[in-house]
Amino acid sequence: MLCCIGDLVEDVVAWLSSDIAKGTDTDVEIHRRRGGSAANVAVAAAGTGVPVRFIGRVGNDTIGRVLVSELANAGVDAVVQRSGRTGTIIVLVDAVGERSMLPDRAAAIELDHVSKADLDGVDWVHLPAYSLVGGPIAEASLEAIRIMKERGGTVSVDASSVAIIEEFGVQRFGDLLSSVGPGVVLFNRDEANVLEVSDAKGLPGIDLTVVKDGPRAAVALDSSGIVASASAQQLANVRDTTGAGDAFAAGFIVAMMGDYDVEAALANGHAVAASVLTRLSP
Repeated sequence: MLCCIGDLVEDVVAWLSSDIAKGTDTDVEIHRRRGGSAANVAVAAAGTGVPVRFIGRVGNDTIGRVLVSELANAGVDAVVQRSGRTGTIIVLVDAVGERSMLPDRAAAIELDHVSKADLDGVDWVHLPAYSLVGGPIAEASLEAIRIMKERGGTVSVDASSVAIIEEFGVQRFGDLLSSVGPGVVLFNRDEANVLEVSDAKGLPGIDLTVVKDGPRAAVALDSSGIVASASAQQLANVRDTTGAGDAFAAGFIVAMMGDYDVEAALANGHAVAASVLTRLSP
């Protein structure tokens, strides 16, 4: 079983057709969705038929109950604490699909424990960096990693955001990854550049460093360099890329859990991401 620990929030996505007109109105098309990196990975993975558990916190409010119900309807075993208010992320998508995000994670960062029982039956734990860099959720996530390693399971981390890395501190974030020692770390190209990950070698002490690069090929590296690459599926008229990176992570992880080779796992990541991009296109 795959277990994703982290954020379950409401995404309010605004499709912009022009630059924002400051001080007045700008016409947009609004889409409300279940969001949160960890929840996105959980749902995408469950869609492939793999057993998935999600651990997180939402508010004791209507939207929190709706979001948890959506996880359950997607086939995810939701282990959810309820307190406070559910988080929201405002996502501004410009005319060429570039996203800018305004996050208010609220209850999501207040997850205060993960028990051994919560991880029963789990073989792989996946966490976005959001779950490791602050709030009670960071300590809960580190405890989950410790339990998983004691049980011989696999841990993966998604770097999540250039802003998160820089706010936390680039060197400090690198040190955190070294101390956590996940088997797999996933980056997009911008995040990899911040940590100076090149095609020469992956992060030290990490079995696989995976670098996604939008519509270009994704690569996997170990300490000696690139071990596999796979081209992305070319899609026309992509309007919104929200959640595509999480879908890639889900496809890659479930393939690795199924003993695919690394190249095939990268290709499966692209395939699952393409399914999300196709669904979000008008």
